[in-house]
Amino acid sequence: MAEEEPKKVDPTVCSDPSPPAAAAAEKVEAPAEEKTVIPLSAEDEADESKALVVVENPEAAEEKKQEGSINRDDVLARVATEKRLSFIKAWEESEKSKAENKAQKKISAIAAWENSKKATLEAELKKIEEQLEKKKAEYAEKMKNKVAHIHKTAEEKRAVVEAKRGEDLLKAEEISAKHRATGTAPKKLFGFF
Repeated sequence: MAEEEPKKVDPTVCSDPSPPAAAAAEKVEAPAEEKTVIPLSAEDEADESKALVVVENPEAAEEKKQEGSINRDDVLARVATEKRLSFIKAWEESEKSKAENKAQKKISAIAAWENSKKATLEAELKKIEEQLEKKKAEYAEKMKNKVAHIHKTAEEKRAVVEAKRGEDLLKAEEISAKHRATGTAPKKLFGFF
């Protein structure tokens, strides 16, 4: 039978079932060399073909080795705090925008209510004005009719008075002619008939 080949072990894969935090700690504790980036000068920036210069800093690597897991815990605590603060800030902004939207919605509803009530009252006012104009026209017509009736009655009374005056004048002329013809004087001066 065929001989089994020995399994190759990948050095990046850890065989012990340790928690992920421990694995992350091992990765952080690995001696990493810190590199410093030196920006280009103004003349070098004009030439885009040049790249940034990277210089290794061995002193920073030494400090990192000494701090180890203490620094990692501080960094993790800071990250957790920042995450919590950013979550709180996002929640606060969300609540503020909800409150603002709610207020705007209520304000627009109030404005719509106000406009509809104003429109209703203006329509009612126009209706009342139309009714008043109609009544005014009716009363004006009634008054004109009354004036015409009064004028007609006055004309009739004038005609009666004029007729009576004509009759009285004729009667006075007849009586005076009779007195002249008979030669007698009237019994009453300025008498009333």
